[in-house]
Amino acid sequence: MEAGGKRRRTGEVIANGLNNNNNNNNIDLSLLEALEKSQSTVEVLDLRALKKLVLSFERRLKENIEARLKYPDQPDRFADTEVDLHDELEKLKVLAGGPELYPDLVNLNVIPSILGLLSHDNTDIAIDVVHLLQDLTDEDVLEDNDEPARVLVDCLIENNVLELLVQNLQRLSDSDPDDMAAVYNTLATIENLIEVKPSVAELVCERTKLLRWLLGKIKVREFDSTKQYASEILAILLQNSTANQKRVGQMNGVDVLLQAVAMYKSKDPKSSDEEEMLENLFDSLCCLLMPLENKERFVKAEGVELMIIIMKQKKLAYGSAIRALDFAMTKYPPACERFVDVLGLKTAFAAFMGKIPLSKKNKKEQYQEELEERLVSLIASLFGGILRGSRRERLLNKFLENECEKIDRLMELYMRYSNRVAAETERMNELELDDLEMDEEERYNRRLESGLYTLQLIAIILGHLWCSDYPQMRARIELLLKQQKLTKKDVKDILQVHAF
Repeated sequence: MEAGGKRRRTGEVIANGLNNNNNNNNIDLSLLEALEKSQSTVEVLDLRALKKLVLSFERRLKENIEARLKYPDQPDRFADTEVDLHDELEKLKVLAGGPELYPDLVNLNVIPSILGLLSHDNTDIAIDVVHLLQDLTDEDVLEDNDEPARVLVDCLIENNVLELLVQNLQRLSDSDPDDMAAVYNTLATIENLIEVKPSVAELVCERTKLLRWLLGKIKVREFDSTKQYASEILAILLQNSTANQKRVGQMNGVDVLLQAVAMYKSKDPKSSDEEEMLENLFDSLCCLLMPLENKERFVKAEGVELMIIIMKQKKLAYGSAIRALDFAMTKYPPACERFVDVLGLKTAFAAFMGKIPLSKKNKKEQYQEELEERLVSLIASLFGGILRGSRRERLLNKFLENECEKIDRLMELYMRYSNRVAAETERMNELELDDLEMDEEERYNRRLESGLYTLQLIAIILGHLWCSDYPQMRARIELLLKQQKLTKKDVKDILQVHAF
């Protein structure tokens, strides 16, 4: 803490008073009664009580400003006013119990005064404000109070809450427990603001240096709770924002995330929190890989090679590496070419054939299905990205190995997803008989969710194999279709739905 030294909390003062009395073997019962009464007194929270709280806060704020101006070099002369100011900020937390009063709070024009304290010379006062903001914007508080929440959030943003929070964030220490709690509450407040107003996700990146701060925390090699929360906020900021994805790409973010996940290529996270952080890092990486320029950065930074190494090591990040490759190779031929050049086909097709490493944590059927779908997408991207030459031949030859076993596997998946889509279609038809009308878009989306998209990708792969110059492949596909009482037309119909 700056000027004035670490402040003494009101509770500490009372506790010390009690201790002194105990030392004299003479407990002052009136002091205990006063303490109990002060803790149990609950005022009704209404507009009158709100005005009283605001007036009291403004008075203490004015006293603190005047004392600091009058005695700038004598901290002892203004220390008491800061204890009083702290107490007033603590009292304001009661407003979280009445979010319906937020519009009145805004109308009283006290928000600029509160936010101004985020720049207070005493970081403890700034930390008090951070805790207050976190309480006022807490998800549980704002639930079912949409309009008051929007009024408060709009006012906070108009009064530069994002800039002030991030500026304060940069002066907090990683070693002080109070500062660490304030870091957490700062990030929580930003997350809460995004929840109420999604456009904040881009605003905070436009107006502040939050992205740079987050990447700095992710660069730290050791795992801690700050790194974990930083990874979560970064994933949220990148999730639905192309602008943020491009910003982070320009800030060398692809390389930062690759270095962060590289630590887990041959080891697993040591705790569930660290495991969650690793998942956040991969979520961020996959979001980053949506703009074309970031796919290029990924390839240049040898991201393809790293993901293949992670797959070969068969640790917990195995499935996440496949997902990242899928994002990198979708509609980007250079990543597909690099994948073939660095011998990724062997690793990918081993997984495609069901040779998936299963730990205790990922034995679930859902995990295996997600991997299957990612691998089907990855193989479809390879066929779309490599149209000719020796790389194409190497890809096709994989389907000739071991008497076309990979075509057998492909048809096995085709039948599973086809049956699932058919069952969902039948279920929707039955619902419509019960007068539950669905438009075509809703019907199509429900079929996609049941597996139609993966079925379409399998049909695309079968189409590429059919059009190749290998009669053996075509004969195998025809035989398998015949065994299932299907024809080329069935596959063609799926392809036409995809094209539509």
